[in-house]
Amino acid sequence: MTEHCCEEMTRHVDWHCDTHADPFACPDALVDFSAKFREYGLIVHDGGTSRIGMLFCPWCGQRLPESQRDRWFDELEARGIDPWKDDVPAEFQDGSWLQTAS
Repeated sequence: MTEHCCEEMTRHVDWHCDTHADPFACPDALVDFSAKFREYGLIVHDGGTSRIGMLFCPWCGQRLPESQRDRWFDELEARGIDPWKDDVPAEFQDGSWLQTAS
């Protein structure tokens, strides 16, 4: 489980709706968190999966962790894995790869 900067951020990241399984379909869902990239984003409710990246928490003001998106792709490339063509290992689907990456 990922720890977030404050209780309010945790509440929004962990939001679950009884009506909508997909947070991008739920008008009450505000924040999306990608554990594999360690990225936070405000959900844009436009019918797709758009989001606006967040650098600071809107509730406590704390700077959020730096995105690991580029590092994720670099690690896969170093292992000879093309994420567009190959199966991506399970540890790269969540944040656990960050504990083992060089």
